[in-house]
Amino acid sequence: MKFLPAIDRYILRLVLMPMFAVFIIAASLLVLDKMLKLFDFVATEGGPVSVVFRMLANLLPEYASLAIPLGLLLGILLAFRKLATSSELDVMRAVGLGYTRLLRVPYAIALVLAGVNLVIVGYLQPLSRYWYEQLQFELRSGALGASIKVGEFTTLQDKIALRIEESREEGRQLIGIFARVSSPRGQVLTISAREGRFLALKDSPDTVILRLTQGQIIQDEPGKSPRVLSFSSHDLPIDLPAIEKFRQRGGMEREYILPELLQIGWNDQVSEAARNETRASFNYRMVEVVMMLLLPLLAVALAVPPKRSTSALGVFVSIVMVVAYHKVNEYGQAVAALGRVSPELALWGPFAMFASLIVWMYWRIAYVPGGQPIGALERFAANFGKWMRKLAARFGRDRAGAA
Repeated sequence: MKFLPAIDRYILRLVLMPMFAVFIIAASLLVLDKMLKLFDFVATEGGPVSVVFRMLANLLPEYASLAIPLGLLLGILLAFRKLATSSELDVMRAVGLGYTRLLRVPYAIALVLAGVNLVIVGYLQPLSRYWYEQLQFELRSGALGASIKVGEFTTLQDKIALRIEESREEGRQLIGIFARVSSPRGQVLTISAREGRFLALKDSPDTVILRLTQGQIIQDEPGKSPRVLSFSSHDLPIDLPAIEKFRQRGGMEREYILPELLQIGWNDQVSEAARNETRASFNYRMVEVVMMLLLPLLAVALAVPPKRSTSALGVFVSIVMVVAYHKVNEYGQAVAALGRVSPELALWGPFAMFASLIVWMYWRIAYVPGGQPIGALERFAANFGKWMRKLAARFGRDRAGAA
């Protein structure tokens, strides 16, 4: 770090701490929100709890791609807001350090994070999304042990009814087993066991053994008295159901990596609908990454409040602007995927307007004395508040006069 000037090292420390904090908080909130839904889904499907964390791990790249721009924006904004409110920014500018010079380190960080986000949205996120869908499919169609629901009767091949009290090791070990087995000859076996474990057979891959321990069997045959047998170990063969294989990657456009999107989107031999979807996805990913290069300018424009003001309005406005722009991009991708408008126009059009607004705001803060955008927003909010109070007072007088 000694190769950096002292001022750059100072700004780097100011930016990194809030940036990582915002990144962790944003990613954690997204994960917690999804975790509750996944626990409900896994409980409904009867799978083990460990599947939830495997599914969340596959969603982390998607959440990281959302949290990284927000962390970058707020990290730079909070750093420059601290410099402004402590008058350090005035001192730096007085000695000839302009905003362009002070943004050297923030832009270096932005370039690195933009590269990281490009790798995430272009390569990691499509693959992890496919693995997430595969886990969902496997949970629904299920490995045998994972598909057995705790506390409910599960029917296997229409001849075995199985109920368990507890499932361990992703369904490989079952506790508190009750089973009822029917045979074509009319014989019925009622089995209870303390525990059981699924074992694979090398010679018969389509059959597994449920090895039961410490239990009892009641044999009931037509015309005969029931017989009760106790056992320390008993093997119950179970034929595996035919499980459909999961589809290959590429069933949805968001599962393609960037080179695949380019190959499909501009291939005349592919259907027009597929080309529209892949081109929309490609432009959406690229425009989200490129926008990160404008976030340092937006952060500085909204970080510096007017003199003698400590307003944090810029933090709120920055979050609203970034979230609104992200939603506009999502809508643009959806419309472009339907072929109603060119993907380039639907996604790069809003980018051009948003970029123009950011550049104008930065020009105001950097080159116009007293041109802080926050000052204009504060004046608008103050005037709007006065107008609302006058309107409320007039409404109150009118009601009093009518009474």
